[in-house]
Amino acid sequence: MDIKCIALDLDRTTLDAEGRLSPGNREALEYAIARGVHIVIASGRSFGSLPRDVVSVPGIEYAITSNGAAVCHVPTGRRLHGYVLEPRSVLDILRLTEHEPVVYETFINGEAYADAAYVRDPVAHGATPQAIPYIQSTRRPEPDIRAFIRAHSRELDSLDLVVGDENTKQRIWAELERAVPDIYVTSSVQQLIEISHADAGKHAGVRYVTELLGLSPAQTAAFGDGDNDADMLRYVGCGIAVANAAPACLAAADYVTASHDRDGVARGIYDILQI
Repeated sequence: MDIKCIALDLDRTTLDAEGRLSPGNREALEYAIARGVHIVIASGRSFGSLPRDVVSVPGIEYAITSNGAAVCHVPTGRRLHGYVLEPRSVLDILRLTEHEPVVYETFINGEAYADAAYVRDPVAHGATPQAIPYIQSTRRPEPDIRAFIRAHSRELDSLDLVVGDENTKQRIWAELERAVPDIYVTSSVQQLIEISHADAGKHAGVRYVTELLGLSPAQTAAFGDGDNDADMLRYVGCGIAVANAAPACLAAADYVTASHDRDGVARGIYDILQI
């Protein structure tokens, strides 16, 4: 394989269970960069909530954020490309979920805003205890998040629904896809429905970056673990799932590496770079 670009999901893929970049994975990223391989972040996170562990790695230039709604230049934070949700779609989403048992979070220009009740007690809304520090340190609490979303309906990179019950999640997901135009719906973790413009998605972000670099999908690899990574893994020439990945991601992968807690990304990088 002639791999010149590697796109990396972060949470539960490149980062360990504590949300940190392990020494082994960092060493592999530095090795790939030294060989001239472009390392690209590909995350559901907003730019402002990307972990310092990763963005501080010298040589990482591009970050696909908010599930492909924005592509940013890492050293400067400059937004290079992206989409915002259509205002009519935002209002339709609010209308359809008004009486549903959900809370909201949204992303604007790389910053994350969320329902104050969710920020105060994420676990009560379905988040894991391990996610508490991340949520509380990266979300700006809004006491009336629906009013905030309506007021900024023309600016939203993406919009998340936090849903505690899987059956409710699947029912709402299906209704949104049926009733709301111009949206891309995916999920990175069990409690989230993640919504962005129809032209977004991590695969679209990878396409933008590789075209910018003059590379083809065949020269690109990607690592992931979630449903929101499946399209990206199918798009690239070499899609790699970590062992702890969701079924949809595993099905989309060309092969499976070790889990995120066993330096699966490092093992995969060394494998595809043939050392």
